[in-house]
Amino acid sequence: MTTETLVFDSKQELLTTAAARFVDLVTRAQAERGVASVVLTGGSNGIGILSTLAADSGSIDWSRVDIYWGDDRFVPADDPERNSGQAREALLDKVPVDPGRVFPMAPSDGPFGDDIDAAAADYAAILAGRSSDGVAPHFDLHLLGMGGEGHINSLFPHRPATLETEKSVVAVEDSPKPPPRRITLTLPVVNRARSVWFLVAGADKAEAVAAAHAGADPADWPCAGAHGTEETLWFLDDAAASKLD
Repeated sequence: MTTETLVFDSKQELLTTAAARFVDLVTRAQAERGVASVVLTGGSNGIGILSTLAADSGSIDWSRVDIYWGDDRFVPADDPERNSGQAREALLDKVPVDPGRVFPMAPSDGPFGDDIDAAAADYAAILAGRSSDGVAPHFDLHLLGMGGEGHINSLFPHRPATLETEKSVVAVEDSPKPPPRRITLTLPVVNRARSVWFLVAGADKAEAVAAAHAGADPADWPCAGAHGTEETLWFLDDAAASKLD
C-alpha cells in the first residue's frame, strides 16, 4: 500500500487533478474487472469533483460504474442536504449511468419510514449482496471529504460509529454536525477500498491533516483510520497542508 500527498495552489487545481485521476482509475478498473465501483462523498469538494467530471463526462463509460455513498443525511429524499441528491444534480443526472448500479441510502420518507436502524441494515444488506464474501465490495475508489475535527463520512471523534469494528453500516443519531441523524459506512468497510482519496481544502483542516499524517489515534482523529488496500491519496490545497512537516 502506498500513500501519496499532493499539494495544490488552489482548490480548483485540486479538483481538476483529482477528476483527471478519477477518469484514469475508473478506466483502468473497467479494463481489468469490467465494472468500476466508486463510493461518493458530499461536501464542497466531494460535489466539486462530480461537477468537474460532468464537464468531461464522455471520458468514462458510466454504464459500467457501480455508485455507492459513504454516508448520507437521514432526511426526506427531496431535502437539499442529501448527498445523493446533490450528486445527482452535479453529475448523475447528466451522464448515462445504469440506474441498477446506483445505490443511494434510504431517506427518512423512504421504504423504512423513520426507522433509521432498518435503513442502515438495508444498506448493509445491499453491500453484502454486491460482494464476493457477504460483507461489502472491495471498492475501486472511496472518496472522502474531511471536517476540521477529522471526521470522515459521518464518523466523528469519540463516537460509537467511529469505534465500530463489526458492522459495515451504522445509524448515527447524535451527529455533532447537523442534521443529527445519518447513515454511514464504518472504517472497516472504508478500508476495503483499493484506493482511498481525501479531498481537503482550507486552513481549518490543517491540524487534522497533520494528525492523520503523523499516525494519530482514529478515535481522536477518524481520518487517521482510513486507508486504501493499494493506495491512500491526499489531495490538499496549500492551506490544508500548512501544518505538515
